[in-house]
Amino acid sequence: MRRSVLFVLLITSVLSFAQQEDEKQLRAIYDMALLNGKGYHWLDYLSNQIGGRLSGSLNAERAVKYTREQLDSLGLDKVWLQPVMVPKWVRGTPEIAYIETSPGLTTNVPVCALGGSVPTVASGIKAQVVEVQGLEELSKLGREKIEGKIVFYNRPMQADLIQTFEAYGGCVDQRYAGAMEAGKYGAVGVIVRSMNLRLDDYPHAGAMSYGDIPVTQRIPAAAISTNGAELLSGMLTLNPDLRFYLRQTCRQFDDVKSYNVIGEITGSERPEEVIVVGGHLDSWDLGDGAHDDGAGCVQSMEVLRLLKETGYKPKRTLRVVLFMNEENGLRGGNKYAEEAKARKEKHIFALESDAGGFTPRGFSLDGTDQQLELVRSWKPLFEPYLIHLFQKGYSGADISPLAGDEILLAGLLPDSQRYFDHHHAANDTFEHVNKRELQLGAATMASLVYLIDKYMK
Repeated sequence: MRRSVLFVLLITSVLSFAQQEDEKQLRAIYDMALLNGKGYHWLDYLSNQIGGRLSGSLNAERAVKYTREQLDSLGLDKVWLQPVMVPKWVRGTPEIAYIETSPGLTTNVPVCALGGSVPTVASGIKAQVVEVQGLEELSKLGREKIEGKIVFYNRPMQADLIQTFEAYGGCVDQRYAGAMEAGKYGAVGVIVRSMNLRLDDYPHAGAMSYGDIPVTQRIPAAAISTNGAELLSGMLTLNPDLRFYLRQTCRQFDDVKSYNVIGEITGSERPEEVIVVGGHLDSWDLGDGAHDDGAGCVQSMEVLRLLKETGYKPKRTLRVVLFMNEENGLRGGNKYAEEAKARKEKHIFALESDAGGFTPRGFSLDGTDQQLELVRSWKPLFEPYLIHLFQKGYSGADISPLAGDEILLAGLLPDSQRYFDHHHAANDTFEHVNKRELQLGAATMASLVYLIDKYMK
């Protein structure tokens, strides 16, 4: 009996010491991030000195060069570029759109071409408008009511959904497949309500697809701001015969070579096991990509710097990957997974930050029940930093190709209520990123990576 009591006391003492050690390490990480963080400075340069980083653009090349230089300066064990072919789509001159209620009586509205769209003819297109709430309405209307017209997709994000990414997922299909489907019924173009919960004058870009429709049969697609959508819908109620004018000069070029930017710290005990943390380096071109996803990139770079600066020596190899071409192709994520598989690398954990640089709330986890329970057991360590969400769900686009039976995938969950005010729009700019929130996110990511490295079997 006495031996059993002593054993219990010994185990309790060991667990208490481990918890104190973990609390001390997390405190050191957060202190370093908040008092001596580098991510905000890196983001300032990416946003204000480079700007929007559309795949295949000169700015994307400049971002690759800059981030590689910064990773080199951290004294990592290895930094390299991973070549990947990416699409090159160019917006061209600013788009022009207006509503014409009668000849010569027009009202300008803010629009932007959707990524991958074909241009209009040089003189633009002008046609009557048919408003729908989604793709399913097209078949009900039929070719008779659609042919020769511009289809106006006006389904808004569902405002009563607290999880804004769920609201986004509920209507983004009209942006992605709207032109492909409307073209089948003879439409001459599409206008899509911006994916934005706020009423404002910013049109939001984003990727769209024509599927396998021949180039000669593709129709132009543009996003209209939420205020513009409200105006157009209201005016259609009063005058169903109004006409809409659109002119855009965007163009798709041949694929070009770009790179994933990668840096790593070699593991001290299990170097063959890899932990990845990352974000996507490309962005849309309207703003400077500060939230989407410059924030995720600099936070991921910070993870390795914070662990290194606090003196932690990882057991596994810690790798930061700045993926290219998440926005309009996912080529970087697919290429990284393809090469990792070819080299037979063993990835045990991957974490992505691609939801903005807002206040962190927790993590979305994609793994086994056993893995999720392990992470949830660390909740008391995070609670002093107001991190309380550890939920099963989606992780991130760039790391999704790594999915397998053994790897745990995770996505940082910041507060998302303001994210879609900026997502893919001209106001996704540096001044809308809060330094403290950004650095809290980096510290939260570094803390989870530390615990995964230390405890995951």
